Formats: sequence, C-alpha cells, structure tokens
Amino acid sequence: MKTQWTGEQSWEWYRNMPWLRGCNYLPSDCCNRIAMWQELEWDQHLATMEREFGLMESIGFNSIRVILEFEVWDQQHDGFMCRFETFLATAAKHGIRVVVCLANDCTVPKDENWKPVKLGPQHYDLGYHGGRKNSPHAQRDQVGYYPALDEPENAERFFRMVAEIVSRHASDPRIVIWDLYNEPGNAHRGEKSVPHVRRIFETARAADPSQPLTTGIWSGIDHATAAEWTALELSDLISYHNYGSFEDNIIAIDELRRYGRPLINTEWLHRQQGNTVAQMFPLFYLEKIGCWNWGFVAGLSQTYEPWEIMFQRYAEGDRTIDFTRWQHDLFRPSLRPYDPGEIELIQRFCRLSDEKEKR
Repeated sequence: MKTQWTGEQSWEWYRNMPWLRGCNYLPSDCCNRIAMWQELEWDQHLATMEREFGLMESIGFNSIRVILEFEVWDQQHDGFMCRFETFLATAAKHGIRVVVCLANDCTVPKDENWKPVKLGPQHYDLGYHGGRKNSPHAQRDQVGYYPALDEPENAERFFRMVAEIVSRHASDPRIVIWDLYNEPGNAHRGEKSVPHVRRIFETARAADPSQPLTTGIWSGIDHATAAEWTALELSDLISYHNYGSFEDNIIAIDELRRYGRPLINTEWLHRQQGNTVAQMFPLFYLEKIGCWNWGFVAGLSQTYEPWEIMFQRYAEGDRTIDFTRWQHDLFRPSLRPYDPGEIELIQRFCRLSDEKEKR
C-alpha cells in the first residue's frame, strides 16, 4: 500500500488494536539518546531497560515511543542495527510494542553555545531539564540547527537510514507505528522543514510498511507551522502533542477529530501546567486515544525538572506555574512511584481496557 491510507483503512487498523498506552522512553541511566543507542556501556543500559520494561508491564503499559539518533546509525552502523534489534526483542518479551521516531526538529541554534554531537562519554548538566543548560526548551528567536538534515551530505545518508530501518521492519509486529518526525517546524524551522517532512514520508512510504505513518502536530491548530500542516496532510493517523490543561486537550481533540482519522497523543504530562495523570489518562481511555506520556523513571536526563521556558515565564511575571511538582516521569530512581495514586489509577484503567478487549 504505497499510498496514504484512506480514513477507512486507518480506522480498520485502529479498531483491531488494543488501547495503546505507554511512555516516551529513555533508560534512567542515559542522559541522552546518544548514550542510549551507542556501543559504550550498552550491556549496562540493556540491563536497565530490562528492569524498566518489567516495571512497565506490571502497571499495564503495552507500548513505548522512542527517537533514534542518526549519528549513532551513521558512525556505528552494524552495531546500531544489532542493538536496535535487541531493543525490540527485549521490549517484546514484556509485551511492549514500539512507536519509532526518526527525525527531530527540537533543536538549538548554531551559535557560540552549540556543540556537535560526539559519540563516547556523554556530558550532562545537573539540575536542567534534559541534562542540558543549552536547552531547546527555551524561548529564542533564532532558527534551530539540525545537522542531520541541514547539511546536504548528511541528509542523503539520513534518508538511507530511514529507508533501511523502515524496509527491514516493514512487517515487524514489534513496531506498531512509524512516528516519522518529532515536532517538525519547532525551533522556528517552519518552512525550512517542509521538504524534509515530505521526503521522509515519501521514503518511508516507498518501503510499503504494514504499520501506519504519522507525524504529530505539536503547537495546536491555531499556531501550527507549515511543516505541521504538511504532516497532517500526509499522515495515516492524526497524532498530536499537548502539555496543556484538561480543557486545552478537550478542545484539541474536538478540532483534530474533524480530520476523520484515529487520534493518538504521542506526548503529554506536564504537572506544573495542570496536565496530570489523574485528568488525562482517564480521558484517553474513554476516547480510546493512544497515549504516551513523557518519561518513565527519573534519571540522568532529569526531565522531572522544568523546561527552561518555565523559569523564563516566571521571571516575566507568570505565577501560575507549580514548581513544587515534577514536570515529567512516573517513577523515582528507587523505582518507587513519584505518586502511588497515579500508578494505581494507571493500573486500574489499563485493567479496564484489557477486560473490555476480552469481551
């Protein structure tokens, strides 16, 4: 099926799926995705994944979303492909299917603070969301730099990566969705990313995968970039990110339902803004919206810390932000819940969904 799925085809696929729920995943002993996918300390990270996948299974999660890293594929190709296979097999042992993301516009400008990606030991800054002082989650006016696609010689190899990975796993039941491009148009990239979005869909579609293709709208219908509109036009499923309030999500769901395709939320959970497990997880269950909160076990990436923009907003007078709460993540480094009530709620609604599927 080397063309975009029709709405009917998308719904037929979706109705045969269980309610998909889980998290965006990075092992707690990795400060970034280079650390996750490279050869260095792989066995240690794999042991962490095994432990954390078991914890996911115990609370009822059945899927995760992960973002791959071009630089690791490019510099350690054969090893990366073997590690990715091991990753998929390890997740599958625990009933976890994978949403795979390949490109990412969540970037920083190429200025005096920018540093090229290097494999090997990975530095991280304590007390900063994502482990980086130079954060993509800060208010800036400059355009973000994405060397994997902004440099033509890299871009050709990047799309070879897309073709290889999607072709190899085009019929792999361990991969449930191809979420091709994370937050296209972010970092003021807008129009600059439109041709990249079109090409990644064309490249993945040429592999004729059995799984649906999507790329999420992340800034909302009223503020969507040209790259987001392109993604909406090309996606088999409608996916979105929303870290806003319950009311914001209700409005977003209502708007996106008009596209007549199944709806999934690939990023949510921002307690400081009122985007909580208690409100959002039951809503996603009720509407059967696939959902993946950001973060699982608090670790070196420190995504329980606020985005840098939250501090900027506070400095500008915003007093609505609740800095006493974790932003993301569900479990403490001890593997005890951040909030036991959240985990009990997740288990309860996962169990209800599984019971419904058996009827």
